[in-house]
Amino acid sequence: MLISGLLSSCAQILLKKSSQQKRAHIIYEFLNLKVIVAYLIIFACMLLVIVAFKSLSYKLGTILESISYLYILLLSRIFLNEKITRKKLLGNFLIIFGILVFNLKF
Repeated sequence: MLISGLLSSCAQILLKKSSQQKRAHIIYEFLNLKVIVAYLIIFACMLLVIVAFKSLSYKLGTILESISYLYILLLSRIFLNEKITRKKLLGNFLIIFGILVFNLKF
């Protein structure tokens, strides 16, 4: 599940990189190597999630799925040079806080 989240985040970075390039025709926005590879990775991630849910509880699966937002924050900083703003940090903090609250035993 963690690998699926990481791969999915990488695919999203590929899609963003592809969208930043100018293309000669609109059809090439969708038919280029980065986009095709990204969608193949996303498809593989869906298969990984299906396999993972066969052995994981749904509660744990949703927690692990939400960790991909943390990956995206880090990968976008590394590969896209995006700034990590207070809003992004707050959003990721809320995700972590939600994971902790979700796991509390009452």
